[in-house]
Amino acid sequence: MTPIAATRPFEEMPGLENVLARKITVLGSTGSIGVNTLDVIAHARKQYGPGAFPIEALTAGGNVEKLIEQARALRPKHAVIGDEALFGALKAGLAGTGIAVAAGRMAVIEAAELPSDFVMVAIMGAAAIEPALAAIGRGVIVALANKECVVAAGKVFHDALVKSGAQVIPVDSEHNAIFQVLGSGDASEVDLVTLTASGGPFREWPLEKMRAATVEQAVAHPNWAMGRKISLDSATLMNKGLELIEAHFLFALPADKLAVVVHPQSIVHCLVSYDDGSTMAHLSAPDMRTPIAHALGWPRRIASPSRRLDIAALGSLVFQSPAHDRFPALNLALDSLRSGGLAPTILNAANEIAVQAFLDRRIGFLDISRVVGATLDADAANGSNGIAGDLDTVLGTDARARVLAEEICQRVAI
Repeated sequence: MTPIAATRPFEEMPGLENVLARKITVLGSTGSIGVNTLDVIAHARKQYGPGAFPIEALTAGGNVEKLIEQARALRPKHAVIGDEALFGALKAGLAGTGIAVAAGRMAVIEAAELPSDFVMVAIMGAAAIEPALAAIGRGVIVALANKECVVAAGKVFHDALVKSGAQVIPVDSEHNAIFQVLGSGDASEVDLVTLTASGGPFREWPLEKMRAATVEQAVAHPNWAMGRKISLDSATLMNKGLELIEAHFLFALPADKLAVVVHPQSIVHCLVSYDDGSTMAHLSAPDMRTPIAHALGWPRRIASPSRRLDIAALGSLVFQSPAHDRFPALNLALDSLRSGGLAPTILNAANEIAVQAFLDRRIGFLDISRVVGATLDADAANGSNGIAGDLDTVLGTDARARVLAEEICQRVAI
């Protein structure tokens, strides 16, 4: 398998003016990654001039007020809301601006097909699969801040990339760090790639205390300001499991060359060990604007408003082995990676359902992993875990797993 995030060689390094002239589409502009992307763009306009990174389109799921605010400030050509019921509000809010407006799932996919040079995929969950594939199909630079779509449809993404020649740049801090350390994305000389995990808010909690964890406690990440879903995935360590599967597809790394270490400070984002015994690490302050700026400027570097790292102020860095017994989600992800086929698709779908059930206070914190494991077991018992060879198969499996996971959630409901 060839890596999804392989860096194309450049015959000539593009000038900074060419990078700044890229037309940008942000899919999911009102979430934490989207907001940080627009903050980096606003900073670039202050540094390099108001014409930097012209925006072709902004899309949002349901936060129409924030989308209107962003569109009025940054003047994209298009603004799209995923919830069709909010079309009237979007149209009224942008009346007289000259910004084209649209609504609905297909409108978001069509926004990804608009003639931009760079697409930031910041939509949460498996809902990003179709828009991300639409962007990849155009052969442009696609900055991927969504891990779930690669986890659920890795082979489909790989095949689409080979066909289109698009460039995928990972934006997750860990995968962006690996991308930078590997350089060319060639894994042939790599002995081990280690992703770091903060350990989340429950890193030192005993199981009995975790059993009674509240939503508010679970989404209170100690280092990162993120959305509720990814914060909760960090609390279960499922986020790190999903990242292992994503790294497998992005960099063509087998499971035995991937590892996780707990690093509470979130300063080191990855360690890449080579066959000669060398280990290279990527360090930065825990600020998502750093990998976002790297993606926007790639292959050059642009100014960013992100926090700077002060090594002396840190004093020391701590690393620990993950507690697999208290965080079974990590084991479920590793098992799914080794099983291959549609197991990662089922894992991701079941996790999204279980996470939402916990956020809705219908199941307990420890039930999240129980629901995911039971869904994987039930699907395997039905003999339905085939090959993730095409989009229809992936989407059908995703839908089936969601129904099954919801049924299990109802059985274990509080």
